[in-house]
Amino acid sequence: MGSSSAGKDQPELLVLRALKLGDLLVAVPALRALRRAFPEHRISYAAQEWLRPVVGLVGSVDDLLPLHGLDVPIPLVPGRIDVAVNLHGSGPESTGRLQALAPRVLLGHSGPGLPGPAWRHGIHERERWSELMDWHGIPADPLDYLLLPPRTASPAPGAVVIHVGAAYGSRLWPVERFAAVAAELHRAGHEVVFTGSTGERPRALAVAERAGLPEGTVAAGKLGLDAFAAAVAGAALVISADTGAAHLASAYSRPSVVIFGPAPVAEWGPPKGPHIALTDESQRVGDTFAVEPDPALLAVSVQDVLTAAAKLELL
Repeated sequence: MGSSSAGKDQPELLVLRALKLGDLLVAVPALRALRRAFPEHRISYAAQEWLRPVVGLVGSVDDLLPLHGLDVPIPLVPGRIDVAVNLHGSGPESTGRLQALAPRVLLGHSGPGLPGPAWRHGIHERERWSELMDWHGIPADPLDYLLLPPRTASPAPGAVVIHVGAAYGSRLWPVERFAAVAAELHRAGHEVVFTGSTGERPRALAVAERAGLPEGTVAAGKLGLDAFAAAVAGAALVISADTGAAHLASAYSRPSVVIFGPAPVAEWGPPKGPHIALTDESQRVGDTFAVEPDPALLAVSVQDVLTAAAKLELL
């Protein structure tokens, strides 16, 4: 995936989804459908620059257009884009950013003067964007979500990857619980690696220390996104909250235990396969941006996670 401009006569298609890693991965079926429907177009994906390594693993996107959210206009000259696709949402902000580009065609959900399906609540995100494509006459398969193999070798092949971080406090399973799980898996003979962002490294170090594991097991803050994807792709098991790490495990069919809090499993959960989602829907508050962990996440115990790992034949 390069960064050169499109050929002089090559039509361009722009997909807007200026969100995070998990948001990209649930949109893969729609991106694959767009590639099949527009084989002659140069397809760009407008999102944050740090996602570039994984955008390149989708296999149907030619380039990433750096865009940090919707606070600024999309940096393209009006009239350049032939087809614009709104996979960001259905509101006036995302629609307006694409309308400002004056594309020949704008594909999205229904809105003032715009054809499209009505926004449906309570459906899985992979299905949402696949249904959007279908409505516009572009056949999409919500199960077409697997990524291409990573371009780099795993830094810890066969390890149990425990991703201790999350974007919001509402998804942070307690440090002491992650540590208890890690200690038990280590006692069972598994190599354990703790992942996370640079900002999450102190939390990962705290988990490792409490588990009695050395600092060398903490990869948080040391792996670029390409190496992180490779670590997940080569993992024996991935344990994570509902984050990009969990979606990567699905994208590479790696056994995973995913601990859910504010987000419903029905909308963001893993597909069928070697994946187990844990939560207590009856206690879910559902405030993604809360500082404190969602009660649905706190209802998941250490034993729940270890039992799930045993079901996946890791214990």
